[in-house]
Amino acid sequence: MSLLPTYPRFTLGPGLTAEQRAFFRQHGFLHFRAFLPPEQVQQVLAATEQVQARWLAEGVEKVNGVPIKYGRDVDGSRIVQRFAFASQHSPVLHELLQDPRFEALFPLLEAPNGRVGENEKDGLVINHYVNVPGSEFSQMGWHTDSLRDVFYGKRIGPMLNVGLHLDGTAATNGGLRIIPGTHRQGLHQLLFRKKYYKDVSYDPNELAVETQPGDLTVHDGRMWHRVAQSPLVGEASRRRVMYVPVISGKYSPKQPDSPTPFYLRFLHLVK
Repeated sequence: MSLLPTYPRFTLGPGLTAEQRAFFRQHGFLHFRAFLPPEQVQQVLAATEQVQARWLAEGVEKVNGVPIKYGRDVDGSRIVQRFAFASQHSPVLHELLQDPRFEALFPLLEAPNGRVGENEKDGLVINHYVNVPGSEFSQMGWHTDSLRDVFYGKRIGPMLNVGLHLDGTAATNGGLRIIPGTHRQGLHQLLFRKKYYKDVSYDPNELAVETQPGDLTVHDGRMWHRVAQSPLVGEASRRRVMYVPVISGKYSPKQPDSPTPFYLRFLHLVK
């Protein structure tokens, strides 16, 4: 059982409250209800389907060096299950990332020059989980987002992973699991506490993050987290989440000819 059996859900305004900042410092995450209203959630879903249709038609394999993960839907049709840099291919998704409320999160970095990494790392990622035969993405094992800095011999920099949840997910339907407080762990624990991506097992200290469509979550890049597989099969197992990094430091945009990051060469192993 998690050391934090329940937690508050907040509302994100133009600035963070003292309570929100204190909660993040201690636990490493925040959960905001109704960041997007239902009609905007539907607009975003429609935009992702438009990008998917274009990539399927054009046979897109990589975007800015990042592999695109394809799989099968409940009806057997081919779908994109992991998008990268999606906002570069959709005016609707690009406009979404201009929402000034994202700037309210920058102080959590505790570093200067905070920004939404629309053109950096993997940009706006969309994960489409579905538990059916042929699916290539129904769960994701334990990992931290800061490992990529280690791969490149860099000092671990401040990073937030901001998630926009497009489907409601109860704890009984899998979904995001986090281990609160692990953003304050040492380097050894960050590297070796779990077997990256291979370990998908339950952790007695994990916390299930139950979301409603339009919710926004934020977690520190150093935090251990996973996406649990839905025990349901078919349409009921569908979960779509968008993630964008909030980062600081030197601006490092990706280009169409950027090499594939080393850690993404194993993306095909994540199912």
